[in-house]
Amino acid sequence: MAVDNKVKEVRETRTDFYKKEAEEVLISFDDDIEVTGDELEIATKEEVKEMPVIMSIENLNKEYSKGKTVLKDINFEIKQGELLSIIGPSGAGKSTLLRTINRMIEPTSGKITFDKQNITNVKGKELRKMRTNIGMIFQHYNLVDRLSVFENVMHGTLGYKNSLQGIFSLYTESEKEEAIDIITELGIEDHIYKRCDELSGGQKQRVGIARALVQKPKIILCDEPIASLDPSSSRVIMEHLRKICSEKGITVIVNLHQVDVAKNYSDRIIGLNSGEVVFNGHPTEIDKEVIQAVYGTDFDDLIME
Repeated sequence: MAVDNKVKEVRETRTDFYKKEAEEVLISFDDDIEVTGDELEIATKEEVKEMPVIMSIENLNKEYSKGKTVLKDINFEIKQGELLSIIGPSGAGKSTLLRTINRMIEPTSGKITFDKQNITNVKGKELRKMRTNIGMIFQHYNLVDRLSVFENVMHGTLGYKNSLQGIFSLYTESEKEEAIDIITELGIEDHIYKRCDELSGGQKQRVGIARALVQKPKIILCDEPIASLDPSSSRVIMEHLRKICSEKGITVIVNLHQVDVAKNYSDRIIGLNSGEVVFNGHPTEIDKEVIQAVYGTDFDDLIME
């Protein structure tokens, strides 16, 4: 009897987990978020194929402890100027994958090639140089709240400076002018001298985008950038990320829970399940079979209720 009760408890917990995931992605099939603003320039499947490769990931694995493998034999290419969304349930390995790409987390095995250079084992000065070309945007912003918008954005230039320049905030006039231009493009120029703890979540995330852009990166990694935002702010952030790809030619890789958002804004989507790539294709190829493969065998039954 005790065993039967335990099995029942596990099944109920598993069902609750999938229901939570269903609530986050069900909108994909019933209530797609309306895309506002300028018409988005989404690449066709054929156009994505023609894009040059800027990064390749080969046989990438990450094991935190014996028997706990988070990434399993990951293989895919990343194209220059594309918006690539990575979807999957909680615990699928999305955040670990992004942090492995920029070497915040060390891979257990495999190879990462960026701009024709093997970056899997670079260290010290070479690692810092590599990271100046890869911007990062975080779910919880990672801003210094007591500093102004302008000061936080200027921190994006520190990767190019020596310790003395960084300590004394020695920025050139051209760096300051470029930062102001980027802040203006993102629509937060009226808040430029406000402390970041006075801003809304959407405004803070735009500060994070500006900070990444002043790095002059070739790739921007976005780890759940809209998970803490309301739908209106989420649209604003995704439209800015889309324009960064279309107008600046910068590659953007974004982790998302919301399948509808991935379909509306992405040139390509990768689906992760239990640390493995189970889908790699164009947004037009996303259907219920793909969602079932990404989110689990019980998921289709839930969304059909």
